[in-house]
Amino acid sequence: MTDSRAREFEERLRAREPVVGHWLSVGHPAVAEVCARDADFAVIDTEHAPTDLETVANLARAIESAGDEYTTPLARTPWNDPVRIKRLLDTGVSGVLVPMVESADEARAAVEATRYPPEGVRGIAGSRGNDYGRDLSAQVDSATPDPTVIVQVETEQAVENASRIAAVEGVDALLVGPADLSGSLDVFGEYESDRFRGTVEDVLDAAHESDTPVGTLATTDDEIRLWADYGYDYQIVGVDAGYLAAGAERAQDSYQDAME
Repeated sequence: MTDSRAREFEERLRAREPVVGHWLSVGHPAVAEVCARDADFAVIDTEHAPTDLETVANLARAIESAGDEYTTPLARTPWNDPVRIKRLLDTGVSGVLVPMVESADEARAAVEATRYPPEGVRGIAGSRGNDYGRDLSAQVDSATPDPTVIVQVETEQAVENASRIAAVEGVDALLVGPADLSGSLDVFGEYESDRFRGTVEDVLDAAHESDTPVGTLATTDDEIRLWADYGYDYQIVGVDAGYLAAGAERAQDSYQDAME
């Protein structure tokens, strides 16, 4: 839920501190709780994962309860759609990641979907996000901090408009989707190619003109180091399903080695 602890995360993000997060696609609260421990934030995916709204709410509870330090729950919406964004925020997550944003107008639409009138278009109703209506008036009050908004840069057109997207009021950060962006550039997965690296550097330079942080998603230890070398401001350092797969494969390899 939106509170002072979530605002502290947003302030650190905006200050371009190296916050670290995890990506959640499995949809089980125990997995979310394990991953979220000691992280700054965790992202619940609803674009490519089969995660429904009830599951999002339960994962948000698990994230909030993980460890001694507060971990901020965020959710990726399936699309830049005000209804989908509204419903995610009603589950109590502190902000949203919005995929495939390609222009300043689309970025403004994403921000407006997270704001109540008159600043935005978010529908007003009691939900977990406002303690089931108990804090509704305070949340609607313009003095209450707004949800975090991170928009994804995943196409050549988005790169061309990166400086304008980053400068939109209410956009707290950009996130480069490496798979989609490399695919758009016709160098899918070639993260060390000159074309991909040059494009990422263009995004970083454009966003930093307005002091907007830029992050990305890593899926291996090598990628974590590569992205750090690129100069990203923050990272999502892995995916829950990837952690499970890597652990299972490592155990099987160890068994095969031991039995030879």
